[in-house]
Amino acid sequence: MLGLFIVIYLLITVLIGVYASKFIKSEKDYLLAGRSLPLSLSTFALFALWFGSETILGAPSEFVEKGLIGVIEEPFGAALCLFLAGLLIIKPLYRMNLLTFGDFFKVRYGKKVEIISSFFLIVSYFGWIAAQFVAFGIVFKTITGLNTNLSILIGFFVVVFYTYIGGMWAIALTDFIQTIVIIIGLSFAFYEIYNQIPSISEIFNKLPPDFFRFYPEFNLKDILAYITAWIIIGLGSLPGQDLFQRFMSSKSEKVAVYSSYFAGFMYLTVALIPLFLALFGKFLIPTENQIDLPTIIMQKCSFITQVLFFGALVSAILSTASAAILAPSAILSENILKYLFPSLTDKTLLFITKISVLFVAFLSLIIAFSGSSIYELVASSSVITLVSLFAPFIFGLYSKKVSSKFALISMLSGFISWFVLEFIFKYEFSVLVGFFISNFVILFEIITKKGVNHA
Repeated sequence: MLGLFIVIYLLITVLIGVYASKFIKSEKDYLLAGRSLPLSLSTFALFALWFGSETILGAPSEFVEKGLIGVIEEPFGAALCLFLAGLLIIKPLYRMNLLTFGDFFKVRYGKKVEIISSFFLIVSYFGWIAAQFVAFGIVFKTITGLNTNLSILIGFFVVVFYTYIGGMWAIALTDFIQTIVIIIGLSFAFYEIYNQIPSISEIFNKLPPDFFRFYPEFNLKDILAYITAWIIIGLGSLPGQDLFQRFMSSKSEKVAVYSSYFAGFMYLTVALIPLFLALFGKFLIPTENQIDLPTIIMQKCSFITQVLFFGALVSAILSTASAAILAPSAILSENILKYLFPSLTDKTLLFITKISVLFVAFLSLIIAFSGSSIYELVASSSVITLVSLFAPFIFGLYSKKVSSKFALISMLSGFISWFVLEFIFKYEFSVLVGFFISNFVILFEIITKKGVNHA
């Protein structure tokens, strides 16, 4: 019966995608919803951006095991990114009237840097998309009893269909409904679980004394790990096409800024609910093994709450997956394939973008079937933009002293140093090294040269 309700919900999502297709008249409509989203749709779209499998499935387990210090990256780093976006980047980018984030590198540094940056942007999304497919497969299997691979395929076809047919309009409309489902579902679950625990104080008294510690131990290793946790999403997602598409779809600069702040506040509050649900559930279902949030809901909540919770979980996964698919597809069509087929009409460009959606989704599906865990898939892709694009983006946005040559060196040196240290030497703080080198290259030019950009 639970599976039937979720299937009905998926069908409704598909129908929304069909409805959204009526608004698509051009590539701008498809990629940026015609830059016409009001505050409500824009806020909910930004909130739903990263509120996916990691938020409901990954972070709660980390919270129960490691305490507050274990969830700095998610949700606190994600909320930080939304606040920083409103503070630092939305206004200048919105005024540039760009179609994709790759266009920034074209305008600022030239064609060569645009293509290299586009490559890093595209590659960074495959593992993230695959992780959402895997998460959907696990959840749908839990609900319906189907095998995991078939469940992954169902999620693949649903999210690809409404993304392909409706673009950013479909994402915005479904995000609006999905966010409402997320908030209601988590609230119902929290209410039922909270009423079953003996008392808050009794639970808190059984926790380790430093469970809610928000800062690291005063030693170099813990401090470096703490900094890494903050910047992976907090800074690394600022130069992201998915974030760019969400705020650039707003109907005005003011709406874009306010929606980023509101979404950041929502993320800080709503994303805390799964953490405490998992904590309370640990005491309601005593076991030496780690227990996940879906199991807690299935064992301790009423049927209606199960429907709402799993509806919320499916919503979170779909919203993240759809955004992650459209983002690299936009970059691939607009900043790479466009050069291979000059003099294309807008209608043809729209067709190429839709084909790119299918290509990106299919390649991600293959990765999803590789057998990697959700954590491994996310970890393999979440730092790429941080070590390669953050420095040339931020410094290029605010300084005219950064040249195309040094922007390119910054991208390549940051990425290569991280890649070598991470996958060859297995160095624990490879992310920080790559981030430092990338920023150092840009700062070196700014400090030592007086010239302006010569792209």
